[in-house]
Amino acid sequence: MKFKSDIKPYDAAAGGWDSLKSTTRFVFDSKLVLKNIRNLLRMNKIHGFDCPGCAWGDNNTSTLSFCENGAKAVAWEATRRIVGPSFFSQYSVAKLYQKSNYFLEYQGRLTHPMYYNNKTDHYESISWDNAFTVISKHLKAMDHPNQLELYTSGRTSNEAAWLYQLFGRLIGTNNFPDCSNMCHEASSIALQESIGVGKGTIRLDDFNHADAIFIFGQNPGTNHPRMLHSLRHAANNGAKIITFNTLRERALERFSNPQKPLELITSLSKKVSFAYYQPNLGGDMAAIRGIVKVLLEMHRIQLKAKGKGIFDQYFIDQNTKGIHAYIEAVDNTSWHDIISQSGLKELQIREAAQIYQKSNRVIITWAMGITQHKHSVHTIREIVNLQLLFGQLGKKGAGICPVRGHSNVQGNRTMGINERPQKSFLNALGSYFSFNPSEEPGHCTVTALQEMLNNKVKVFIALGGNLASAAPDSLLTEKALKQCGLTVHISTKLNRSHLVPGKESLILPALGRTERDQQKSGNQYITVEDSFSMVHASEGIGLPLTHTQRSEIAIIAGIAYNTLGNNKVDWLTLAGNYNLIRDQIAAIIPGFANFNTRCNMSKGFYLGNSAAKLNFKTYSGRAEFSATALPNSLFPTFEDSKQISFLLQTLRSHDQYNTTIYGLDDRYRGIYGQREVVLINPRDIKFLGLTEGALVDIETLWNDGITRRVTGFKLVKYNIPRGNLAAYYPETNPLVPLSSYGDQSHTPTSKSIPVKLTLSVFSNNSTLKVNMI
Repeated sequence: MKFKSDIKPYDAAAGGWDSLKSTTRFVFDSKLVLKNIRNLLRMNKIHGFDCPGCAWGDNNTSTLSFCENGAKAVAWEATRRIVGPSFFSQYSVAKLYQKSNYFLEYQGRLTHPMYYNNKTDHYESISWDNAFTVISKHLKAMDHPNQLELYTSGRTSNEAAWLYQLFGRLIGTNNFPDCSNMCHEASSIALQESIGVGKGTIRLDDFNHADAIFIFGQNPGTNHPRMLHSLRHAANNGAKIITFNTLRERALERFSNPQKPLELITSLSKKVSFAYYQPNLGGDMAAIRGIVKVLLEMHRIQLKAKGKGIFDQYFIDQNTKGIHAYIEAVDNTSWHDIISQSGLKELQIREAAQIYQKSNRVIITWAMGITQHKHSVHTIREIVNLQLLFGQLGKKGAGICPVRGHSNVQGNRTMGINERPQKSFLNALGSYFSFNPSEEPGHCTVTALQEMLNNKVKVFIALGGNLASAAPDSLLTEKALKQCGLTVHISTKLNRSHLVPGKESLILPALGRTERDQQKSGNQYITVEDSFSMVHASEGIGLPLTHTQRSEIAIIAGIAYNTLGNNKVDWLTLAGNYNLIRDQIAAIIPGFANFNTRCNMSKGFYLGNSAAKLNFKTYSGRAEFSATALPNSLFPTFEDSKQISFLLQTLRSHDQYNTTIYGLDDRYRGIYGQREVVLINPRDIKFLGLTEGALVDIETLWNDGITRRVTGFKLVKYNIPRGNLAAYYPETNPLVPLSSYGDQSHTPTSKSIPVKLTLSVFSNNSTLKVNMI
């Protein structure tokens, strides 16, 4: 595959003609044009399938209910290209390992179960029955249930996630590391502590009623483009969009709706952000604390002058706890610390505070720019603090909105994919199936990798995902996977995780979201939950490429039946009729009563949110203020922060979704045909004595004696604060120490990596250079 490399500024609005052209190119490249046009017309529609990309909600009112990146995901999945036995006979694992992540997934769909032959270094075809026998043999040979790790991707359906957790808990483990451990774990923990529920409190329609929307640490134009439509409608209704993002992102500046012909043939693009602030990486908590400090000044002035301040005192008195300790913490926070840590000017913070104060209904939304730091839990609690002061919960057009990544990452957690499940859930599960589930806390992704490195894991099963590329500290992650007795990957396409096999390894080909799922009782549908707690039915329409591909549910049921038999669960009957799985869910999980009946509702159904009803399921029964001080340092292990030359964040390109690389362009940032680049302030290039386009090596500054370095990255000048850098993952995941993770959350600190840059000693033989075409 040849790509033309170029760096050129992108001056157009996000969306528009370029979005249409990109969508068309990917549809035609799939070699199944008519099939994918039909797929796109049914995506996010009633009796259609849910987008396999992001978890943004749908209103189902437009003819075309998809975005550019959703179209890429569909075309990438529904392709004519196949990866079967003949492909694996042609390529050894060692040869495939040298290929780029883009090359691997571009080859097409996995079609046959494959077993790794470590003598020949090739995957070879294996029957489904023999594959299940291999898995059950390893599971039965475990000395302890916690020698099993059950990893989950956010694309997994509710029904598959339910069976998966049930299988694991019947074996006796709570080891459910999943992708949410690496993205929004901090949101779940912080919100549970603050308001008693680990989900956002708003619904999609609330965007139409907000006076202001504060956006922290997210780039919707690439990561969840349908959100731009919601922001556009909100702006049209008079809402002010206030953005806090370290990088200047085009989609948060101007947007042209590619589904509106008038905007395609004229220059009617819409300004998105009313105000745009660029804090330092990790500086958002300080920025929010500064906003509160200004509002507290205004509150006291008005309280003294009029006898009534600007805070919602009735809401605070009736619904919250800890206000006095929090106010004391705000008073004790100096402007010097706020400005130096946030990187913003006091005037900018005061501007943002005035906008907030003048808005009756405020939504605050955030993504991984907030969650992937050491102090992320405290930052999110600070967001909640601000909203509580003004009673911005429980009313139309106001609330908090963590924007989840993959399409069912929130649903997986609802279904019990949780290494620390609530006791009420375990009691209900045990009562229904007549067993005693383990209450021992399980492993998250980071602790699972640590256990693998300590040779304590016998079996690793991945229900989707690509752990080798997604996890931090790539070389250590690969070493961890290789030390497992058996690795099993339930996948739709080839990825890097398949190329770091354990002592034994299997690849099991799964059906995709777009494909028809025919079981004994007929065509099946599955369900997913979006970021707004809406549950949707999803039914694929395309014919599978081969009869040897199986649904995730059928694969899980096959593993469970061969390992546990039918003693407590009739696995194969469940796999033949997904309604029976939903009956189990309805009987155990609150909010899912009459599950099958409600799936036939035109727009799905809402699970509800107790905090949105001002019912706070915390220990005190009230929403809890957090009185945490600003962190003294993002890196307390460093005695002197001046030792740190730069902070690096990893991020996606526009032709990417998580670890899936659709192409090598990042259109909105003006980068084409390449991925080994580092975005840097022009003054920092000059400070280094280098020029734009120079190749540098990036090395992590850490204190564990391990050298972490990637080589040959091109300097690209960008609108980013000095001392801050950005580069793509998974290429820079080798730089993220496994031991650097968020307090409480164990989320890798992928948005705040201390690094230094040196003129490159680039070598094509570099073992850390993993993305070679």
